[in-house]
Amino acid sequence: MSQDDRFAFIAEWYDPNASLFRRYELLYYPKDGSVEMYDVKNHRTFLKRTKYDDLHLEDLFIGNKVTVFSRHLSLVDYGDQYTARKLGSRKERTLALVKPDAVPRLGELIDMIVNAGFTITKAKMMVLSRKEAMDLHVDHQSKPFYNELLQFITSGPTVAMEILGDDAVSEWKKLLGPANSGVARSDAPGSIRAMFGTDGIRNAAHGPDSFASAARELELFFPSSGGRGPANSAKFTNCTCCIIKPHAVNEGLTGKIIKAILDGGFEISALQMFNMERANVEEFYEIYKGVVTEYTEMVTELCSGPSIALEIRQFDPQKVFRDFCGPSDPEIARHLRPGTLRAIFGKNKIQNAVHCTDLPEDGLLEVQYFFKILDN
Repeated sequence: MSQDDRFAFIAEWYDPNASLFRRYELLYYPKDGSVEMYDVKNHRTFLKRTKYDDLHLEDLFIGNKVTVFSRHLSLVDYGDQYTARKLGSRKERTLALVKPDAVPRLGELIDMIVNAGFTITKAKMMVLSRKEAMDLHVDHQSKPFYNELLQFITSGPTVAMEILGDDAVSEWKKLLGPANSGVARSDAPGSIRAMFGTDGIRNAAHGPDSFASAARELELFFPSSGGRGPANSAKFTNCTCCIIKPHAVNEGLTGKIIKAILDGGFEISALQMFNMERANVEEFYEIYKGVVTEYTEMVTELCSGPSIALEIRQFDPQKVFRDFCGPSDPEIARHLRPGTLRAIFGKNKIQNAVHCTDLPEDGLLEVQYFFKILDN
């Protein structure tokens, strides 16, 4: 790569105040990791060339969402032929559906997905209706096991994820292993179905067979029209809120944090990935404004990339879960409560791995904010 390389993309940003999409030319200079932005409509510089360490060359491909100074941008096209020729990639999206039998092992499954080089770009826990299950398994209508399959997939929560990677459709099928878990154990012992499946139906997870099937199935769960898809699985009873913060998601800690929560005896009854705009974060964190000196940095962190909201249920979940997360400063947590989530996964007071509800009376309100207000 020559030292004066420059890559150009067309990026869109949704301006919530004006309720419209704004288009920018985003320029990236790999030599020093700097970025520059031009407002396409107004033909003027929007951001002068500035070093920005949180954007990397591997993030730059069509269809990806990137965050530049808290602004979430969708990369919709190449800005010039040179960029298209140099960076045109084999990246694909596919559906990774964790079935009801494997949801208790969700943390380990997510770890396997991330360790295999996939990026999780969307995620949502849901309980499928029979109609939604029929739409998903339309190809299996004539099979003798069809009714059993529908009964099983609707028997409890599933977690749908959009995952992204090179040749994602075939690579995800390879990671899954043969459909029959018994066969998988002998033929592909390191595969997901070998490790977490029971038989040909209770086989832990699902993946589409082709690029066309992947597009159709992703549309069922994450409609491109902006519709909701299947409803989330939030119960809004005996609950508290946990958010896995963007730095922890980006560092690949999601699976480990979820495993720790489940191993701690908590139920995760709803889960969803969000890219939050600054206005939403300010609204959510309003109780800390003027109270916590790090308020502005907390807001910036939570809108710096994708985060994952969880509804946590257990007896007296607010107090018990808050204790499980530990003190908000990971340094203090490591001294006083070394087994807590923030002690293990936190970096500093802002990047402390997770947010948890502080006041018992706010548990339901915070869960409702994500799973009723934002998910509509």
